[in-house]
Amino acid sequence: MKTFVVIGLGRFGTAVATELSALGHEVLAIDGLEENVQKVADQVTHAVAGDARDPAVLRAMGVRNYDCAIVAVGDDVGNSALITLNLKDIGMKEVICKAQSHVHRKVLEKIGADRVVFPEHEMGVKLAQGLSSSNVLNFIEVSDDYGIVELAVPNSWRYHSIRELDVRNTYHVNIIAVRKAKDADHALDVAPGAEYVLENGDHVVVLGRSEAINLLHEVK
Repeated sequence: MKTFVVIGLGRFGTAVATELSALGHEVLAIDGLEENVQKVADQVTHAVAGDARDPAVLRAMGVRNYDCAIVAVGDDVGNSALITLNLKDIGMKEVICKAQSHVHRKVLEKIGADRVVFPEHEMGVKLAQGLSSSNVLNFIEVSDDYGIVELAVPNSWRYHSIRELDVRNTYHVNIIAVRKAKDADHALDVAPGAEYVLENGDHVVVLGRSEAINLLHEVK
């Protein structure tokens, strides 16, 4: 079990706090508005109203003893930056922040944020990936540059081995798993060998740069 502090209980912060709690982690939820705190009080370990812009408040709540802080105050660059700075100053181990723009992200990274996320951007990317091709079943953005996608095997790949397809050099991606069509349990065969032959109905899980993955949509 890990311990988390979630600061800012809008839609994003509330979703993060309640889901982490549901997954069995200890969660301290903080917001400046008592009404927001009350909405999640029964769904997290601790819920407290307080001004996270004040480092004395953060110290009084024992925030530095938690493993990770999520700053979900993304609508105000100044507030999120100040809270992030306070967290780093008091010795917070890991700080993850929500941002609304690339400028906002640069500010947060400059003052020490360990990771910055764009919830709306990331959801938009996943939706676009899913809509752009009927072959794409699932897309995960693992970084700004790289993603993992599961897709139905294109017709031109069927009955060829991974070695024959040479996807690493041809498409600049790596096949990291295969889900066999004939497997009733739909289990993944992780790290298939070069002689693995892809068949009709199989699905492949591919890792690569986002631009390379986008080109896979055009493979017939």
